[in-house]
Amino acid sequence: MAASRVDVLHVYEDPGRQPGSHRVLVDGSWPRGLSREADDYDESMKEVAPRTELRRWYGHDLERFATLSRRYRNELEQPATKTAGQGLRKVARRRRFVLLIATRDVEHSGATVLQHVIEHSAR
Repeated sequence: MAASRVDVLHVYEDPGRQPGSHRVLVDGSWPRGLSREADDYDESMKEVAPRTELRRWYGHDLERFATLSRRYRNELEQPATKTAGQGLRKVARRRRFVLLIATRDVEHSGATVLQHVIEHSAR
């Protein structure tokens, strides 16, 4: 199996741009302490982040992650987010793709759900 073409990185631990990568900030709100000019990203797409109500409900409670994942996948099928998601999938087919988030627990975040959706639909 080929290596993932979609990575999820925490914006505060970001090692920097890799050649040929497309970097997208997919957080619902702007990361604290980062200036918009200083952060190295190609685009910000908060419209593909989980809705505020879903993020608040989740509250990083790991027992709720499976439900968050299911609900977020449903959100990604809604017309407003589906169109944006399709654009992300097109980019992921052509080049290395990096999703940037401010959430500390990258493994249990909406961005990892989005990563999985992009990787499995971009094939």
